[in-house]
Amino acid sequence: MLIFKMGKKDPNKPRGRMSAYAFFVQTCREEHKRKHPGESVVFAEFSKKCAEKWKSMTEQEKARFDEMAAKDKARHTAEMQDYVAPEGEPQTKKRKKKEKDPNAPKRGLSGFFLFCSDERPKVRASFPDYPVGDVAKELGKRWEVCVDKGKYEAAAAKDKERYNSEMVEYKKKLESGETSPSKKAKIEVDEVEDEGEEEEEEESD
Repeated sequence: MLIFKMGKKDPNKPRGRMSAYAFFVQTCREEHKRKHPGESVVFAEFSKKCAEKWKSMTEQEKARFDEMAAKDKARHTAEMQDYVAPEGEPQTKKRKKKEKDPNAPKRGLSGFFLFCSDERPKVRASFPDYPVGDVAKELGKRWEVCVDKGKYEAAAAKDKERYNSEMVEYKKKLESGETSPSKKAKIEVDEVEDEGEEEEEEESD
């Protein structure tokens, strides 16, 4: 019987999901290799340039990376549904959820998640026996052939503007003392400023 030692990964375990920012950096790296084959890259400098470029991009420019991340998340969820860890493999530790301030604005959803909100009831009606993973796969397939992506991406951009506007007001209230979240919740508010590395919050099912 094969026993996995601590620290060794199961080669059959689905790879982890990537964020929109990670896909963006990967794309930049591939483009750099094509334009400058054989040239060595200083990671710290390259990473800094990517971060600066990402922050200057519009929501429309980021949309394709958001879509890539959403599809990869659906892929990961579906694959993990069927994955069984080998005996002896250390169980993956779940990240503790950050404490949420109930007064904080709700993060904007991507075009893909808005699409899923509309399409999920139809998928479940057509395939009532589908587990979560199969529902995610079907939603991913339907998104690929969706002819109304522009509508959802525009709605996502508008929701993003709503979120940014509400965050400005929320932070003003924090500074003025009108609202006082717990220490953990305040840490989260500070962290969301770095939009490049935050993952899209999953829509509650």
